[in-house]
Amino acid sequence: MDRMNANYEVLSDEAGRPIKAWTVGVPFEDEAKKQLRNLRGLPFIHKWVAVMPDVHRGYGATVGSVVPTVGAVVPAAVGVDIGCGMIAVRTTLRADQLPDSLRGVRSAIEAAVPHGRTDNGGRNDRGAWKDSPATHTAAWARLAEGYQQIVAKHPRIGRGPELAHLGTLGTGNHFIELCVDESDGVWLMLHSGSRGVGNRIGSHFIELAKQDMERFFIHLPDADLAYLPEGTEHFHDYVFAVSWAQDFAAMNRELMLHSAVQALKASGELPPFELSESAVNCHHNYISREHHFGKNCFVTRKGAVRAREGDMGIIPGSMGARSYIVRGKGNADAFHSCSHGAGRVMSREAAKKRFTLEDHAKATAGVECRKDVDVIDETPAAYKPIDAVMAAQADLVEVVHTLKQVVCVKG
Repeated sequence: MDRMNANYEVLSDEAGRPIKAWTVGVPFEDEAKKQLRNLRGLPFIHKWVAVMPDVHRGYGATVGSVVPTVGAVVPAAVGVDIGCGMIAVRTTLRADQLPDSLRGVRSAIEAAVPHGRTDNGGRNDRGAWKDSPATHTAAWARLAEGYQQIVAKHPRIGRGPELAHLGTLGTGNHFIELCVDESDGVWLMLHSGSRGVGNRIGSHFIELAKQDMERFFIHLPDADLAYLPEGTEHFHDYVFAVSWAQDFAAMNRELMLHSAVQALKASGELPPFELSESAVNCHHNYISREHHFGKNCFVTRKGAVRAREGDMGIIPGSMGARSYIVRGKGNADAFHSCSHGAGRVMSREAAKKRFTLEDHAKATAGVECRKDVDVIDETPAAYKPIDAVMAAQADLVEVVHTLKQVVCVKG
């Protein structure tokens, strides 16, 4: 029996096992509910699954889900964009110091950070470094030993770029933005993850989990819910690899932020500036060891940010909507979590069919960004209204800063 709490919806099955969903006032598709019910039926779920207001159907598992487990992990509940997340920092610039035309600002960022994907990711891929900068090579040296340990046991993971992707943006919903806050302060914000190497790690262990289910004669309502039991070799290897990919992702964001800042300072488009607030750097596709309701557990957040009391986080809107710097309220029922963004309200293919270039140009008016057919799937109307998403999670976070982008770089 489904019911409504003051702050969230409760979806229960015949056994009364709940899903607690902070979805009051926002779209919550039936396909996402079906995925979540299948996930909640796994025997090692701790207490319940928490659902964030940006929830939507995902590949393998639901985006916007918080999954606490004891004794096993589900690789698809993390997905293949391991460690994907956000970083943002406030500068000493003021809005009135920005040039009338921001095209040069956008061009400076695009020249400094490889983005997009060409040549099927091959030798001439514009989204990878041909010669990594010295800072990036030095950063890779701190990651290389762990990577070699992973590849030594799982060689398939080594068949693709790693260093060449460190400090690069990627495609899809990944972006770099210049934003203005409620006090006319200027921020730099970006969204990316562990790039190709994280994808290889996620894909490899999702497949290994499926093979283990067959070997153990375990039948699941959805093959993508294949899991790795704690104590097995694959479990240990996966947890190690995920942790490494999360470190790669955090470093990837730091390097891009540094590259973008240096490029803007050297561009001639802006007056001299410094960074005035510490960077917020948070994952939203990851696994964390935590303690909830009397037990140590693994918390898998796919499209969700940790929001313990006092934790700083970032909740972006879309290419034409506001974004938020938030502070966590430590809501126990949500396993100290909040949404990772607005959340898609339609698939990429549906967006391409529904919206025109004119629609997209109108929705992104006042933003210096791409307005071509290849970004129609990222147009603001393909996402849930960020105001409704924020209202639905008012008991999870408080807003510290409200940002509106004026420049958006996408791959």
